[in-house]
Amino acid sequence: MPETEQADRPHHLRAAYRTVDGVRIVTLHGEIDHDAEDTFRDALLGTPEAAPTRIVADLSGVSFMDSTGVNVLIATHLLTQKAQGWVRIAGAQQPIQRILQVTGVDAFIPCHPTTEQAVTA
Repeated sequence: MPETEQADRPHHLRAAYRTVDGVRIVTLHGEIDHDAEDTFRDALLGTPEAAPTRIVADLSGVSFMDSTGVNVLIATHLLTQKAQGWVRIAGAQQPIQRILQVTGVDAFIPCHPTTEQAVTA
């Protein structure tokens, strides 16, 4: 499972991804902020030539997310929607779920309790 991370920060973002039945499942641990923007975007989208159209972002290991993470999720949603695909969120803990609710992201990116439910929804 390929991984990316920021080793210079104590609460850096670690991202691992795998593909199951054509769905890119990205498992994230740490904090999503301005410093982690590129790591987060790259984990979700991969390379422009082979950007996935169906993505599940497992946020169960994310302890903090600011507007940077919200913006990356929105941009990813727009790109996948344009390609007739989708983004789904799995396992967001209460503080992250609250951010998704307050910003309205959960109105157009479905949130599920588990990765399995997000993949099969």
